[in-house]
Amino acid sequence: MTLLAQSPMSLHDTYAAPVEHRFNPYSENGGTILAIAGADFSVIAGDTRQSEGYSIQTRYARKVFQLTDNAVLATNGFAADGKNFVRRLKQSLEWYQHNHHKQMGLKAIARLIQTMLYGRRFFPYYVYNILGGIEEDGSGAVYSFDPVGSYEREACRAAGAAQALVQPFLDNQIYFKNQQPEPGAEPFVPGRLPLSTVLGLVVDSFTSATERHIEVGDGIEIFIVMAKGRSPESLLDEKLGEGMTIEEVPPVGEGGEERTFLLSGPLKRD
Repeated sequence: MTLLAQSPMSLHDTYAAPVEHRFNPYSENGGTILAIAGADFSVIAGDTRQSEGYSIQTRYARKVFQLTDNAVLATNGFAADGKNFVRRLKQSLEWYQHNHHKQMGLKAIARLIQTMLYGRRFFPYYVYNILGGIEEDGSGAVYSFDPVGSYEREACRAAGAAQALVQPFLDNQIYFKNQQPEPGAEPFVPGRLPLSTVLGLVVDSFTSATERHIEVGDGIEIFIVMAKGRSPESLLDEKLGEGMTIEEVPPVGEGGEERTFLLSGPLKRD
């Protein structure tokens, strides 16, 4: 009688809707990176904050890495993927140097990054890369990449949490978008700005982003890569902002030249 008294199983319980189980290994860790190419130099910069949403994980997480004496890479996106990708890339560059007794050129490094990213296109590195440095002809160059390897050479590029704030500013100041030269003046040419002006634009970009975006802040690291014929004394004589320091970065391989400098300091809110 007890069994008969129980209510029968409903049709809804018998044919319940399936539950979707989704695996998402990625995370967005904030921060912002940018790079600007000059006539005989390149500037690559990034902030040091690593966060997830409104939670700050660490206030010093490096996003800019020196690859060779002529190349510097900035990464942004999923921090774990970025660290793993940089480690594998440096390993490949080290093998190349041992096999060929020279460092890989900037253009070849860009192609190598494209190949590595595209090889993981079905389970990609969730990281946006910006490569900056000096080409074989002595000119500054910047290459920007998406997570699956599409890339192009540009005069400037920003990526990360504050890209929507920084990129329009760079388009105006580097590409001279929405600017008209005065009558009789020479036309604007991207990549002709002096180093002091470019450094000022970089600092202003990150200062503005820090004021307006919670995922950007704490500190800034600016790598400056110079061509062989350029004297580093002009950089050492620059007037630095409050709390900013500058140091020479040692060569990556044996017999290299010290043409890379690191400018670092705090990012403060007013």
